[in-house]
Amino acid sequence: MENLPFILAYTGMAVMLALACTGSAIGVVMGGNVTVAGMKKNPGMFGKAMLLCVLPSTQGLYGFAGFFLMLNSLRDMTALTMNQGLAMCAAALAMGFVGYFSALRQANLVANGINEMSNGQDVFGKTMILAVFPELYAILAFACTFLVLP
Repeated sequence: MENLPFILAYTGMAVMLALACTGSAIGVVMGGNVTVAGMKKNPGMFGKAMLLCVLPSTQGLYGFAGFFLMLNSLRDMTALTMNQGLAMCAAALAMGFVGYFSALRQANLVANGINEMSNGQDVFGKTMILAVFPELYAILAFACTFLVLP
Protein backbone atom coordinates (compact mmCIF):
# COMPACT_ATOMS: atom_id res chain seq x y z
CA MET A 1 0.00 0.00 0.00
CA GLU A 2 3.01 2.29 -0.19
CA ASN A 3 1.88 3.26 -3.71
CA LEU A 4 -1.63 4.28 -2.62
CA PRO A 5 -0.77 8.00 -2.25
CA PHE A 6 0.59 8.01 -5.81
CA ILE A 7 -2.47 6.15 -7.08
CA LEU A 8 -4.73 8.74 -5.43
CA ALA A 9 -2.77 11.63 -6.89
CA TYR A 10 -2.69 10.20 -10.42
CA THR A 11 -6.37 9.26 -10.30
CA GLY A 12 -7.30 12.77 -9.23
CA MET A 13 -5.15 14.19 -12.02
CA ALA A 14 -6.83 12.01 -14.64
CA VAL A 15 -10.31 12.98 -13.47
CA MET A 16 -9.29 16.66 -13.38
CA LEU A 17 -8.05 16.60 -16.95
CA ALA A 18 -11.06 14.65 -18.23
CA LEU A 19 -13.67 16.84 -16.55
CA ALA A 20 -12.06 20.20 -17.34
CA CYS A 21 -11.48 19.31 -20.99
CA THR A 22 -14.93 17.77 -21.40
CA GLY A 23 -16.58 20.89 -19.96
CA SER A 24 -14.57 23.08 -22.29
CA ALA A 25 -15.37 20.98 -25.35
CA ILE A 26 -19.09 21.02 -24.58
CA GLY A 27 -18.98 24.75 -23.80
CA VAL A 28 -17.23 25.68 -27.04
CA VAL A 29 -19.74 23.64 -29.04
CA MET A 30 -22.64 25.36 -27.26
CA GLY A 31 -21.31 28.77 -28.24
CA GLY A 32 -20.51 27.59 -31.75
CA ASN A 33 -24.01 26.23 -32.30
CA VAL A 34 -25.59 29.53 -31.29
CA THR A 35 -23.13 31.39 -33.51
CA VAL A 36 -23.98 29.29 -36.56
CA ALA A 37 -27.70 29.78 -35.95
CA GLY A 38 -27.28 33.50 -35.29
CA MET A 39 -25.31 34.12 -38.49
CA LYS A 40 -28.49 33.39 -40.44
CA LYS A 41 -29.88 36.65 -39.05
CA ASN A 42 -26.65 38.62 -38.63
CA PRO A 43 -23.74 37.31 -40.75
CA GLY A 44 -21.44 40.14 -39.63
CA MET A 45 -21.30 38.98 -36.02
CA PHE A 46 -18.93 36.05 -36.61
CA GLY A 47 -15.71 37.69 -35.37
CA LYS A 48 -17.14 38.87 -32.06
CA ALA A 49 -19.13 35.68 -31.58
CA MET A 50 -16.03 33.58 -32.17
CA LEU A 51 -14.20 35.48 -29.42
CA LEU A 52 -17.05 34.72 -27.02
CA CYS A 53 -17.15 31.06 -28.10
CA VAL A 54 -13.53 30.51 -27.13
CA LEU A 55 -13.98 31.61 -23.50
CA PRO A 56 -15.16 28.23 -22.13
CA SER A 57 -12.04 26.60 -23.58
CA THR A 58 -9.85 28.12 -20.87
CA GLN A 59 -11.10 25.71 -18.22
CA GLY A 60 -9.65 22.84 -20.23
CA LEU A 61 -6.37 24.72 -20.37
CA TYR A 62 -6.43 25.13 -16.59
CA GLY A 63 -7.04 21.40 -16.24
CA PHE A 64 -4.12 20.64 -18.55
CA ALA A 65 -1.85 23.12 -16.75
CA GLY A 66 -2.81 21.63 -13.38
CA PHE A 67 -2.12 18.14 -14.70
CA PHE A 68 1.26 19.25 -16.05
CA LEU A 69 2.25 20.93 -12.76
CA MET A 70 1.25 17.91 -10.71
CA LEU A 71 2.92 15.47 -13.08
CA ASN A 72 6.18 17.41 -12.93
CA SER A 73 5.97 17.48 -9.15
CA LEU A 74 5.39 13.73 -8.91
CA ARG A 75 7.77 12.64 -11.65
CA ASP A 76 10.95 12.70 -9.57
CA MET A 77 9.41 11.76 -6.22
CA THR A 78 10.14 8.39 -4.69
CA ALA A 79 7.88 8.82 -1.67
CA LEU A 80 4.58 10.57 -1.08
CA THR A 81 2.72 10.65 2.21
CA MET A 82 -0.92 9.68 2.39
CA ASN A 83 -1.83 13.26 3.33
CA GLN A 84 0.03 14.61 0.30
CA GLY A 85 -1.63 12.08 -2.02
CA LEU A 86 -5.07 12.87 -0.62
CA ALA A 87 -4.45 16.62 -0.86
CA MET A 88 -3.35 16.33 -4.48
CA CYS A 89 -6.34 14.13 -5.31
CA ALA A 90 -8.77 16.52 -3.62
CA ALA A 91 -7.33 19.61 -5.32
CA ALA A 92 -7.36 17.85 -8.70
CA LEU A 93 -10.96 16.74 -8.25
CA ALA A 94 -11.93 20.26 -7.22
CA MET A 95 -10.27 21.70 -10.33
CA GLY A 96 -11.95 19.11 -12.52
CA PHE A 97 -15.46 19.68 -11.21
CA VAL A 98 -15.15 23.46 -11.01
CA GLY A 99 -13.65 23.51 -14.50
CA TYR A 100 -16.44 21.35 -15.88
CA PHE A 101 -19.32 23.28 -14.37
CA SER A 102 -17.84 26.75 -14.82
CA ALA A 103 -17.20 26.02 -18.51
CA LEU A 104 -20.81 24.93 -19.00
CA ARG A 105 -22.26 27.91 -17.12
CA GLN A 106 -19.92 30.31 -18.88
CA ALA A 107 -21.03 28.78 -22.19
CA ASN A 108 -24.68 29.38 -21.28
CA LEU A 109 -23.94 33.01 -20.54
CA VAL A 110 -21.91 33.43 -23.73
CA ALA A 111 -24.60 31.70 -25.80
CA ASN A 112 -27.21 34.15 -24.52
CA GLY A 113 -24.97 37.06 -25.47
CA ILE A 114 -24.35 35.62 -28.94
CA ASN A 115 -28.08 35.10 -29.40
CA GLU A 116 -28.75 38.73 -28.54
CA MET A 117 -25.98 39.85 -30.91
CA SER A 118 -27.77 37.94 -33.67
CA ASN A 119 -30.89 39.96 -32.85
CA GLY A 120 -28.94 43.16 -33.43
CA GLN A 121 -28.20 44.03 -29.80
CA ASP A 122 -24.79 45.53 -29.03
CA VAL A 123 -23.96 43.31 -26.05
CA PHE A 124 -20.50 41.98 -26.94
CA GLY A 125 -18.56 43.99 -24.35
CA LYS A 126 -21.08 43.42 -21.59
CA THR A 127 -21.22 39.70 -22.35
CA MET A 128 -17.42 39.52 -22.27
CA ILE A 129 -17.37 41.24 -18.86
CA LEU A 130 -20.06 38.97 -17.42
CA ALA A 131 -18.35 35.86 -18.82
CA VAL A 132 -15.28 36.62 -16.72
CA PHE A 133 -17.12 35.89 -13.46
CA PRO A 134 -17.44 32.08 -13.90
CA GLU A 135 -13.81 32.14 -15.06
CA LEU A 136 -12.73 33.49 -11.69
CA TYR A 137 -13.81 30.32 -9.93
CA ALA A 138 -11.90 28.15 -12.38
CA ILE A 139 -8.82 30.28 -11.71
CA LEU A 140 -9.26 29.84 -7.96
CA ALA A 141 -9.58 26.08 -8.36
CA PHE A 142 -6.49 26.06 -10.58
CA ALA A 143 -4.57 27.95 -7.88
CA CYS A 144 -5.39 25.13 -5.46
CA THR A 145 -3.68 22.62 -7.75
CA PHE A 146 -0.32 24.26 -7.35
CA LEU A 147 -0.80 25.25 -3.71
CA VAL A 148 -0.96 21.56 -2.72
CA LEU A 149 2.13 20.49 -4.63
CA PRO A 150 4.60 18.71 -2.34
